[in-house]
Amino acid sequence: MLSSERSSLGASVGLLAAAVAALAGAQALAATASTTIAVSATVESTCAVSANPLTFGSYRPGQGNASANTTFAVRCARGIPFTVALDRGAGGGTVAQRVMTFGSFKLHYNLYTSAARSTVWGDGTQSSATVSGTGHGLSTGQAIIETVYGQVPDLAGNQDLAPGLYTDTIRVTVSY
Repeated sequence: MLSSERSSLGASVGLLAAAVAALAGAQALAATASTTIAVSATVESTCAVSANPLTFGSYRPGQGNASANTTFAVRCARGIPFTVALDRGAGGGTVAQRVMTFGSFKLHYNLYTSAARSTVWGDGTQSSATVSGTGHGLSTGQAIIETVYGQVPDLAGNQDLAPGLYTDTIRVTVSY
C-alpha cells in the first residue's frame, strides 16, 4: 500500500471515528421529559321525540265510536328517566275532552294511554296521567316506541256537525 493510500485511508478512518464519537456524545447528552394530559367530557342528559300522525279516517255520526292509534318514538340518553305528556291540543278543548275543529264546528275526541281507552293521556298536571320510561340511548335503534290510542266518541254533540276535515294539533312533551 502506498503512503498516499495509507494517508487517505487513515483520514477516512479518522473521520468515521469522529462521526461515531459525535453521535455517541449526542446520544449521551439527549434526555426526555414527559407528562400526561387529563382528558374529559360530560355527557349531558338529553332526549328527543318524534311522532306519527293520528288519523281517524272517515267518521260517520250515529254509527258508533271511531278509534285509531299512532306511535311516537322517545330517544333519551341511557339510564335517563323520562315522562311523556300530551297537551289539550290547539282546538280549544281540555285534556278531559279534546276537540278537532272545522271552522266553528268542534268534533270531540280524546287520547288514551292504553288500548282499553280507560285512562286519558294527560298534560302532566297533578290530576292527569302520563307515561314514564327510562332511556336506552339516543340512536334510532334504541328508541322507545309509545302508542297513543285515540277515540272519537259517538256523542250527541258529534252528530250535528258539518261534513269536512276536522283537525287538531297535540304537543308531545318529554320531561327528563
